[in-house]
Amino acid sequence: MSEMSAVLAGFIKNAQEYQTLWALQDEAGEGWVVCDSTMYEDTDVMPLWSSQELAAAQCNDEWQDFTPTPISVEEFLEFWVEDLNEDGVTIGIDWQGDENCEELEPIEFAKALADIEAE
Repeated sequence: MSEMSAVLAGFIKNAQEYQTLWALQDEAGEGWVVCDSTMYEDTDVMPLWSSQELAAAQCNDEWQDFTPTPISVEEFLEFWVEDLNEDGVTIGIDWQGDENCEELEPIEFAKALADIEAE
């Protein structure tokens, strides 16, 4: 993998410390926030956050009915990466409203996470 960006490095540092990623899940516990990519045409992105606070800050407007939900690094690597990759969904790192955020392919993101997974 190429040199890690400051945004990704900060995200990975938090993930290493807490072994948790944060996503937004609907009230029924069945769906997750996935939106249009700001970087790639005809591509969906799943925003992930490095803290509950950052995720909670996005629970407004169209996402007001969603709740920050933890996903362990281990669970993400074991169950999520392959499905996201097969579905062509990229990962948005610490998404902030309408701003462009860093987006990574699930495999690239998983490689960064695999190095910090708790043993």
